[in-house]
Amino acid sequence: MKGIKKMKLNVVLVEPEIPQNTGNIIRSCAATGTRLHLVRPLGFCMDDKYLKRAGLDYLRSFEFETYEGFDDFLNKCNPKFEHTFIITRFADYTYSDAPLGDDTDYWFIFGSETHGLPERIHEIYKGH
Repeated sequence: MKGIKKMKLNVVLVEPEIPQNTGNIIRSCAATGTRLHLVRPLGFCMDDKYLKRAGLDYLRSFEFETYEGFDDFLNKCNPKFEHTFIITRFADYTYSDAPLGDDTDYWFIFGSETHGLPERIHEIYKGH
């Protein structure tokens, strides 16, 4: 529809470890038009059978980006600080409190399943 603006959502997985979880996130991102960014090291190979099973047919057609590390991600994507949210149990507010608007890229950063986000990333986004 002409004239309607859309926000652009980005999910960033930093050092994901469990292929089934990543496969499920691929399906969710594909269904919602959300871009996925995977930050290495990954705890699995991209041809892992569990990743393929959880990602189903989406894995063949879904496009996502991979990065050699968090600095590589920051350099290539340059997400705006005010539009970037770390998803952590140590947050000061929940994602539903985030001031989202139209026609803007938003970035939601998740850490690994067992270690969460590295302390360095917490420091970058401290108080945000």
